[in-house]
Amino acid sequence: MFVNDIKTTEYAPFYANYISKAGHLSLIAGLEQGKNQTLTFFEALPTEKWEYRYAKNKWTIKDVLQHIIDTELIFVYRALRVARADKTPLPGFEQDDYVTHAHANNKTFQQLLTEYNLLRQFTISLFNGFTSQMLLQMGEASGSAISVRALGFILIGHEQHHIDVIKARYL
Repeated sequence: MFVNDIKTTEYAPFYANYISKAGHLSLIAGLEQGKNQTLTFFEALPTEKWEYRYAKNKWTIKDVLQHIIDTELIFVYRALRVARADKTPLPGFEQDDYVTHAHANNKTFQQLLTEYNLLRQFTISLFNGFTSQMLLQMGEASGSAISVRALGFILIGHEQHHIDVIKARYL
């Protein structure tokens, strides 16, 4: 399954930017490449930047990494529910509330990197276990239709989006 196979009816317009950032890799290759690139990027950041904010009330880099983790947890849960043909509409989530209550700056950077790495390994394993039919399964999240495969590609683009923001505003 490749990103260019996805129809715009498989995700809400809000996610188009993330889908486009996923490139032209297959879903599993994109998740694996994203993991390697994300770990390499964050591991190379200077220690003094981890709790840096580029403006008042903006997230620190630790907050951004925690947000990537939290979002992946939620989207993987959504993918599991949709893949298993659960037709219950899934609610959205308020990302700013998650960041506020995660207290990422109380964690070490290594803790955050370990959480990300373990979660992404699980994500890859889960998506590897989905059949072609499961990947095409449609459900509802945040009031919009979503496919399982779109959720995977959104994860790839979402982390790339935040890396791009860090490069532009934090470094």
